[in-house]
Order: sequence, then structure tokens, then C-alpha cells
Amino acid sequence: MSTISDVARVAGVSVATVSRALRGVDRVSPRTRDRVLEVAAELHYVASPAATSLVSGRTRGVAVVVPYFNRWFFATVVSGIEKALREDGHHVLLVDLEGHTFDTRLRITQNMLWKRADGVIILNIPPEAGERAILDRLGIPVVTVGNRQPGWPSVRIDDRQAMALATRHVIELGHTRIGYAGTVPASVTHLQTPLDRREAFGQVLRQYDLHCPPEWILECDWTAHDAALLSRPMLAAAERPTAVVAASDEIAFGVLSAARHLGLEVPRDLSVIGIDDHIHSETFDLTTVRQDVELQGRRAGALMLDTLHGRSASKDHDELHPVELVVRGSTAAPSRTTAAKPTRTPAPAI
Repeated sequence: MSTISDVARVAGVSVATVSRALRGVDRVSPRTRDRVLEVAAELHYVASPAATSLVSGRTRGVAVVVPYFNRWFFATVVSGIEKALREDGHHVLLVDLEGHTFDTRLRITQNMLWKRADGVIILNIPPEAGERAILDRLGIPVVTVGNRQPGWPSVRIDDRQAMALATRHVIELGHTRIGYAGTVPASVTHLQTPLDRREAFGQVLRQYDLHCPPEWILECDWTAHDAALLSRPMLAAAERPTAVVAASDEIAFGVLSAARHLGLEVPRDLSVIGIDDHIHSETFDLTTVRQDVELQGRRAGALMLDTLHGRSASKDHDELHPVELVVRGSTAAPSRTTAAKPTRTPAPAI
């Protein structure tokens, strides 16, 4: 295997010049740099990332911190980030904080990041005070995806707007008996999206003087499997909703599965709507509120690269991406056999 000394000898320059040329340092003339790159390609020489990092003080890695890597949303955001970074010779260092249960996670530590990453992109996790102090102490740039954090640039959608759009859709179809799938245990304090979407659902119901009974509110771990299992009692009850608003498409898939197992026809007996426009949503003919998840990842990667190259985005930069209603075959007006009096009660809405 060729070494840097081989490249220097063939190119007729010093080892130091080869090093500077391969790192893109300005002190090398364009002609010499081109010659070095040509020889390096001919000899199939690849510089050691570790050695380059020691010399430059840069790893060319960006830590991407996720609460769960095995979920479609997070994997798709990471894919978008990676596509943006690799175009500039950077790469993703994945930091998966998933704990042993849905309501737990690991904490961000200095050892996860120190001398391993040039920047950090945090997905949907509001850092605790101690974690924020670690990131501030390391002095590396931070970009967030999915939630707004003071002092850091962010890329996100308005989760409340997305949920309001979904909820108003079924109300405008004529549904008044509306269930909700997607609350999380009170112990889940590391995810902001479930809280924002649940709150927006309740706000829209109150605007229309509607109420969602507690038995029509489904708590789950945001997987299709859990939603399918836990929504069956709600859908099998004598008094059941005619529409279910799911906090994500994966949850909606579970509700669709439960309805099918109970012999309910969608949308005749039950309308179901989700949020995200998951890669499988069109296959399941699911009405949803679409967000461009990969684009958010690409934009987060681009913001990070701007910062690393001295084109820092404002710390107040808050990039809101649009959402849109995508109507498919899982929602319709309630049929006469399922329609009933509106659920309007003085009980507090969620």
C-alpha cells in the first residue's frame, strides 16, 4: 500500500507539502495541489483519518444525537444529514440515546463527543441543564431538528399546526366522536413532539366545543405494534369514536390493523388520519399531514456545514418547514350507522 512518502517522491515535493495539499491548506499553489492529487489517485493513496485529525484538529465528523435510531422518522432525518455532509467530505457519528424502555434514555456525556466530533445535531431531544452545560463547555456548534432550543439554530415543522390540520380535517368531514392515539407516559420527559401534538388536539376540540372521553385517549410507545394492541379495547367498545386522530403515521398503521381485526371497515365505520406521510402511508391509503423529513435532515446538515466553514447561521435561526394535508382513502364523512350525537360535555377536554 502506498504511503505519503511515495506520493511526495513521485510528485517531487516534500511530505509536508503533500499533507497540506491533501488537507486543502491555502499555502499550496493550485498547480502543486493538482499534481499531488493526481499522483495520490494514481498510487491509490488515502490519507489516514486519524492522522489528519491530529494535524488539523478536525475530525470531519458530526455527531447526530437521536432518541431512537430504529424509528422511521429518525432514520430518515439521519439519511438526509448524511447526504448533506458527505458532499463536503464529512460524515455522521451516530449517538443513539435509546434506553432499555420507551420512557428512558441515556444522557449526553462529554466522552461521547470530545475529540470525536466537530459539531452536534440533536434530533427531537430537549437537553437537560447538565447536558447543555457540557455542550457549551465543549464549544462546538449545535443544530437542532424537531424542537426549538434557545441559542441554537433549528430546523423543524410546527407540530401544533400539523395536529390542528389533522384534527380539523375530520371535524370538517362531520365527525364529532373523535379519539386520539399518541399520548405518552408522564415519565417521558425527553420528547417534545408527543406533548405538543396532544395539546394541539385538545385545543382544536375546545374550539369546536367537542370533548374526547378519557377512554378514547390511547397511550402507547409510538410503534404500530403497540398502537394495534392497545387500541382494540377502544374500538371494540359499544360507544366508540367514528374517527381517530393519530399523532404519527406509525401509530395510525396500528389503529388500522386493530380496526381490521375487529371487522371494522375504513373509512365507512372508522376514519383514521396520521401525521408524517411515512414511506408506507400511500401503500396503506392513509390520509395524513405530510412533512418532508429527509429535507429537514439535509437542511440541518447544510446549517452545520455553514457553521464549520465560518458561515455561521444566526443563533436565532428557526427554519420552519411547511406541512400539507394529503387526503387518501382512510377518511370520509361518518356514515349514518356510525354517526351519533356530538360528544359535547362540560368535562374538561384533554
